Amino acid sequence: MSDEKGMRNGLTNYGDRDFSAFLRRSFARSMGYSTESLAKPIVGIASTPSGFNNCHRTVPELVDAVSRGVLAAGGLPLTFPTTSLCEPFLKPTSMMFRNLMAMDTEEMVRAQPMDAVVLVGGCDKTVPAQLMGAASADIPAIQLVTGAMSTGRHRGERLGACTDCRRYWGRYRAGEVDKPEIDLVEGRLAATAGTCAVMGTASTMAIISEVLGIALPGSASIPAVMADRLVCAEMSGKRAVELIADPIRPSELITQKSVENALRVLMAVSGSTNAVVHLAAVAGRLGISISPERLNVISDETPVLVNLKPVGEGYMEDFHAAGGVGAVLRELKDLLHLDTKDILGGTLKERLDEPLEWVDRKYIYSFESPVSPVGGLIALSGNLAPDGAIFKRAAATPSLFEAEGRAVVFENLEDLANRIDDPDLDVEADDILVLKNAGPVGAGMPEAGYLPIPQKLAKRGVKDMVRISDARMSGTAFGTIALHISPEAAVGGPLAIVRSGDRIRLSVRDKRLELLVDQGEIEKRLSSWKPAVEPQRGYQALFHRTVNQAPEGCDFDFLTCEGETQSRQSSAFDREDVE
Repeated sequence: MSDEKGMRNGLTNYGDRDFSAFLRRSFARSMGYSTESLAKPIVGIASTPSGFNNCHRTVPELVDAVSRGVLAAGGLPLTFPTTSLCEPFLKPTSMMFRNLMAMDTEEMVRAQPMDAVVLVGGCDKTVPAQLMGAASADIPAIQLVTGAMSTGRHRGERLGACTDCRRYWGRYRAGEVDKPEIDLVEGRLAATAGTCAVMGTASTMAIISEVLGIALPGSASIPAVMADRLVCAEMSGKRAVELIADPIRPSELITQKSVENALRVLMAVSGSTNAVVHLAAVAGRLGISISPERLNVISDETPVLVNLKPVGEGYMEDFHAAGGVGAVLRELKDLLHLDTKDILGGTLKERLDEPLEWVDRKYIYSFESPVSPVGGLIALSGNLAPDGAIFKRAAATPSLFEAEGRAVVFENLEDLANRIDDPDLDVEADDILVLKNAGPVGAGMPEAGYLPIPQKLAKRGVKDMVRISDARMSGTAFGTIALHISPEAAVGGPLAIVRSGDRIRLSVRDKRLELLVDQGEIEKRLSSWKPAVEPQRGYQALFHRTVNQAPEGCDFDFLTCEGETQSRQSSAFDREDVE
């Protein structure tokens, strides 16, 4: 990393450094910058607006506010674009492109002359990608999230994307809501700019950014449309300039202790299952791992404190008004590592020693009287998930926690779409729906784990049933669903050989997911399994060949700490045998 600052930082090498600086300044002058401006330290601003990203509608005004803060503090703000990701607008899934955005962010931060960077984004995969890139580039960085939407209204009811999207669509599939009403709801679910209004992945990752210390204290929950969001942006720009003289790097903030704090808060807010994958990817960039055993210990020690959808009643705007992340941290104080540092240079202990104005106990419960005595997420193990799976017990039906049923298997996403509503589908409410080949290698790991209730059962009033897959699900979703099964089916994990009619047992008490088939039969089936043909060109081929499994964060093996290759050790085949 260069010791030079400003326009002399990271000069293009023509064999003459002074000429390189002269040429760079000359071209910068063509953009209308004065000699005085070009002598200032530079704060890069990663800007991610897109006509294909509703979550980032406010990014231009946030960039303007960051620039205002940079200028006021004596720096030169220079905005640069990166990839922009939004789940509903990308196929096969935005998850496939998270690593692409992380690479884009890292390389642009490394390659361009900036002394610090403010990362502006909010949508589900955007914040993880920016944190991954920042961790690897390791220059002073501040995460600035766009903030969550405010709620809409429908016939006297508050609505917010996207938990209410799924609830109303489920009612529509069951025949409880007609076409004219669902059309009205469609226009009222996402009523303002910003990310999903509930404790989905975007909100969860915003909270994790604050807990890791890389976002300003108090910044995670400010709604997108509030003036305070712009004030936060200005303060982020100002702080970025200060970091140039007195650097605090991502590697000093993202540590084993701060990652554990983030996991605790994830459990307390009953956040998105996706956050486990994303946090593993961010931590993995710095050589920090998250074991399923430690995740379960943290979950069992940490109560759910936040009453928000999809597992409660409120929305992110309520969480912010109730006290936000600061209120949750104070309730968890005795369980946290208090010596972790934040982007302002203070410790978590120093932050929590300051009094909080007020807490609304309707939305943020006390540690002594929690929503639930245990955390929202657990890791499962067992012969169906040798390397683990994730289960959101806070969003599941307790009567299904200990379940044994007959497997109804869908081989892939196309099979699911073709047969789930077939009136002749052989399925009952106590069966277990199984989706294969929807993991990172199989399909890019889309949010398909929220398998719809078969229409024939939905019309009989069935609201939930056990569903398992190697896919993800939206953080806004709910149900008795085991996800991220690893190894996935597409690399020869046991999920690949499950057949309709097999018996499966889910035990939340024992944290187990078992295929009740004789081990000899399992081995026989695995021995005859063959992988699908992999993509041969472009980014999809790169993704398919190098993506890690869910417990390692689905990062590329060549991007993890120190470039160490993490092969799919649990795969039932050697990759060289396939090529």
